[in-house]
Amino acid sequence: MTATAHVDRFVLDNLPPRETWPDLVFETPELQFPERLNATVALLDRAVEEGHGDRPAIIGRDVRWTYRDLAGRVDRLARHLTESLGLVPGNRVLLRGANTPWFAVAWLAVWKAGGVAVGTMPLLRAKELKQILVLARAGLALCDRALAEELELARRDCPDLKCIEYFGDAAFEAKMAATAEGFAAVDTAADDPALIAFTSGTTGVPKGCIHVHRDVMAMCEVFPRHCLKPGPDDIFIGTPPLAFTFGLGGLLCFPLWARAATILLEKLSPDLLIAAIETHGATICVTSPTAYRQMTALVPGHDLRSLKKCVSAGEALPVATRAAWAQATGIQIHDGIGGTELIHIYIASDPETYRPGALGKVLPGYHAMLVDEDMNPVPPGVEGKLAIKGPTGCRYLADERQKNYVRNGWNVTGDAYHTDADGYFYYHARVDDIIVTSGYNVSSPEVESVLLEHPAVAECGVIGVPDPERGQILKAFVVLKPGWSGDPSLVRALQDHVKSTAAPYKYPRAVEFVSALPRTETGKLQRFRLKG
Repeated sequence: MTATAHVDRFVLDNLPPRETWPDLVFETPELQFPERLNATVALLDRAVEEGHGDRPAIIGRDVRWTYRDLAGRVDRLARHLTESLGLVPGNRVLLRGANTPWFAVAWLAVWKAGGVAVGTMPLLRAKELKQILVLARAGLALCDRALAEELELARRDCPDLKCIEYFGDAAFEAKMAATAEGFAAVDTAADDPALIAFTSGTTGVPKGCIHVHRDVMAMCEVFPRHCLKPGPDDIFIGTPPLAFTFGLGGLLCFPLWARAATILLEKLSPDLLIAAIETHGATICVTSPTAYRQMTALVPGHDLRSLKKCVSAGEALPVATRAAWAQATGIQIHDGIGGTELIHIYIASDPETYRPGALGKVLPGYHAMLVDEDMNPVPPGVEGKLAIKGPTGCRYLADERQKNYVRNGWNVTGDAYHTDADGYFYYHARVDDIIVTSGYNVSSPEVESVLLEHPAVAECGVIGVPDPERGQILKAFVVLKPGWSGDPSLVRALQDHVKSTAAPYKYPRAVEFVSALPRTETGKLQRFRLKG
């Protein structure tokens, strides 16, 4: 590690032991970063220096900021954080807000001031916020005024949280307007921590994934450069929260890296998202498979001629969803998989390289292999667990689970795949979403994908439930499209559909019709909640 700019060494001192780190490799020319690097300088300040100051950067509700406008606001907030609130480099700042222009400013200002941003999802409650505040020992928080209630409840049990600055109201705007212009960025090292991204913690204590300034730039130099290929005239839009690394990259860092514009609107349901694409002339959409599936039926009512590229990640993209979206719009989706531990996408496909059924190939800068339980590589066609290494990798904040995720220098993600002879990866499931029935291994997403091809099915989730004869049987929870009735004849029709499309042992022996499925804020299906 080069000389740190961090005065507060809490994160540095709570990195996992060096021998438990994954191997970090920087092989391609664009991944050769300087020893001193500040992500905000690289993404924003240099854009202004390069002559992009008058180009649109962020578009929001009643907001249209140029790169110069954005830089001015970032400087004022960074100055306020350091001079008025006492932030010193290395301090953790909890960030709480929906996707709004000022929430983007908060991220960039914390980085520029040398702080460590701790993003939190808007729907988190006090108990979950308390867990994160305690683990990160955050002394400051920047919070949208509309989300104050749960943070104030959590604050009572978090003595380290000394100050909360609320934004999103006239008082904050006035405070920023009265703050002096200009701010000299902290001279951070490339490997100084920039953010702690906490996993959802849906089944236990959340894990804090530490990412450094170099990681922020590395994610911009992989998927956008080699797969998405955005340009300055692009306008991004989408749904993943900025607190989720998928959203942080796709809706803030990637647009700024490309000197493009991003539209930040809160609570974009599928009908509002597709309307906003039309209204704002968005060219790149970033969202979940669920949203694409729900927007498909709405396409005929909108003018989407501006839309050129679509990105899907966060959960498996069913073949039926991809095909339906392509038929409705003429656009083949850029599919990808990444993870909080590695910050963003490392396996992906674009329309030119897409192979039916495959997720894609490993992106330049990363190496991937499939392994068995003993970390032995498995050959093409054989299911194995994904092991990956590259310019980013897992470093949990003071967490013994580090040694479970990293083995022999590889990040072992818990995802099951097989490859073909040409190196394309075919997703099966999370290892914990594999159902063993009568000795057969069945992946939940595979069966869900087949069910979604039936004209009656709008959404579905498949789990394993105990069975005295087979160990487990497959149970499907199905949301029907309008006009269909969930009666026994439809149960049989769905079962027969799976039997005729996949191996017979993969059909759901139990089917339950429901009005909705439990999902996370980022659109991921919460199968554990279906298990009751």
